[in-house]
Amino acid sequence: MKIVVNSLEKIANVEIFATIGFLIFFIFFLWMGYSVYKTPKSYVEEMRNLPLDRDEEDLGKDKKLKTNH
Repeated sequence: MKIVVNSLEKIANVEIFATIGFLIFFIFFLWMGYSVYKTPKSYVEEMRNLPLDRDEEDLGKDKKLKTNH
């Protein structure tokens, strides 16, 4: 750990990298929160029920694909 600390101390204005990294993380976190908050409820319901909405035709296709391999 001392090697890393000593190397970083020699870099001029190294503290700016920590600030930039934090800002990037914080902005990304806020953006993700906003996009989740703005996602329409109908889209969430559709995605939630997607695995359950399969009809018999889809199940038959899956069985045919499994037997062909």
